[in-house]
Amino acid sequence: MRILGVNASHDASVCVINDGVIEFFAKEERFNRIKRSGGVTNCLKRAHEVYGSTGIDYAVYAWEPMTGGFGYCESEKQIRRLFGLTYKEPRPFCNSTAFQHHDNHASIAFYNSGFEEALVYVCDRNGSIFFVDVENQCREADTVYHCSYPNNFKVLEKKFWTIKNNTNLIRQYMEPYLKSLGIDEYCYLNEFSLMRVYESATTMINQHALENGKTMGLSSYGDGSCTQTFFDDDLNVIEEFFQEARNEPNGEMPVTCFKGAEEEIISDITPENYQKYANWAQNVQSETQRVALETIKKHVDATGVKNVCLSGGYGLNIVANSYYIKNLPDVNFYFEPLSDDTGIGIGAAMHLYRQLTNDESILTPKDNFYHHHIEKPLAKGVGEEKNIDDLCEILENQKILAIFDGNPESGPRALGHRSLLFDPRNKNGREIVNKLKNREWYRPFAGIILEAFFEEYFHSMGLIKSEYMTLNFDCKDGVENAIPSIVHVDNTCRIQTVSKENGFLYDLLLKFYKRTGSPILLNTSFNLAGEPLIQTKADALSFIEKVDCEDFEGVYFVHDETLVHRNK
Repeated sequence: MRILGVNASHDASVCVINDGVIEFFAKEERFNRIKRSGGVTNCLKRAHEVYGSTGIDYAVYAWEPMTGGFGYCESEKQIRRLFGLTYKEPRPFCNSTAFQHHDNHASIAFYNSGFEEALVYVCDRNGSIFFVDVENQCREADTVYHCSYPNNFKVLEKKFWTIKNNTNLIRQYMEPYLKSLGIDEYCYLNEFSLMRVYESATTMINQHALENGKTMGLSSYGDGSCTQTFFDDDLNVIEEFFQEARNEPNGEMPVTCFKGAEEEIISDITPENYQKYANWAQNVQSETQRVALETIKKHVDATGVKNVCLSGGYGLNIVANSYYIKNLPDVNFYFEPLSDDTGIGIGAAMHLYRQLTNDESILTPKDNFYHHHIEKPLAKGVGEEKNIDDLCEILENQKILAIFDGNPESGPRALGHRSLLFDPRNKNGREIVNKLKNREWYRPFAGIILEAFFEEYFHSMGLIKSEYMTLNFDCKDGVENAIPSIVHVDNTCRIQTVSKENGFLYDLLLKFYKRTGSPILLNTSFNLAGEPLIQTKADALSFIEKVDCEDFEGVYFVHDETLVHRNK
């Protein structure tokens, strides 16, 4: 049984699940080269090339059309035309269904976790819309589920943020609806949410509401002087501290900023003006992770369930994720690497498969995090043959090396398939790599480390590995001097542990260690700031041509065993 899962909103993607296992995944931005793009035209074309007109049995949307009407008509037409699924009322079409947005975030996290039973905390900005009319509506913000096999997703708590022109009308609609679902604990009359509190600091630096990762990096520069409490005793937002930014600096959606501070929104954060903005960022980081922790702890205590999954956009907050582990050491956590909307099509397909089959088998397929990709070898005469020793020499000579290895990563974190690597021992490493990447100066770079050395360099919080860069770790004494280019200002480092399962990346890192004594490399995504990850060999070759950086050596194509140099 093959199920097509579709997210046609931002971070648009398509997946195919075959008997519960992911066979295919494609993300639209990798083809049209527009970061966080909506629409799935290119993804569906690739899926059709693989499965033909009769290879898909069911289709499922990751957003529920009846609760928002998100303009899926075009993608529906494409699916009907390509895969022969017949249109019927009510929407979307025959052999198809849809789930609420947070259900899909919860589904991918739970089914990937390997847990038989778990709590799933979904913390997101914009979930499904529940509305009376266009101007009186609620959007999912935070949901806690109790999950078990085969497809039991009991909602324990649900919070919304509300466009509240008429609270009485919303109350009249929402309370009967929520009670009909058996949800006893809910909040729907607050204009803001945990994620909208977080985005207030993001708005102040004039970044898109989906770029909260930049705020997270800036938060470590706070001096501790901003300690405002943003939530009441019931963990609801104190609305008087926030407002909708009238100028809407991102131009796409209403965004939140601090009350009375709209005139202080700036685009250029410099070493001279950053402190106020870093303090705001630190405050929202501290407050939101505190409330998230209290929410998790409340439900762990109430249910006795010690397995917890995190998903939704806030699930990518590595600082918060580490905070939970430190404060709840007896809880087993799983942090979904595809926590943003990249993964909700997968979640929808996984959910539908279990609903149709009642299959109780626990599957944790390792290819969930890699994008479908088929490509021919490099043309004859392109580049020159190199071995791992040659690559280590490039890194030892303080040059940036790009790696192109098979299928690219599906999510936002480079895991060695589309990576830029550099020697982390160089004290100027961050500035050197930033010349190429053109990222903000205050954002840290991550590292990869041989798994055997993980505990030697970092306080591992009881973990033996960290495969997907979903956590940061406190460095042990002296580490900041050993790998200065990847240790953040707060003495932490986001780390991916590497083992033999990582194939070429492990071989390269092991050889680098044997030559230099350092089991660590700087690892950042193979792209430029504001652009999607490199997808194809053509993308990689174009990158080489357009980048003029003396510290960039070139791209190593692993399967071709070939290095293509800069300016050659």
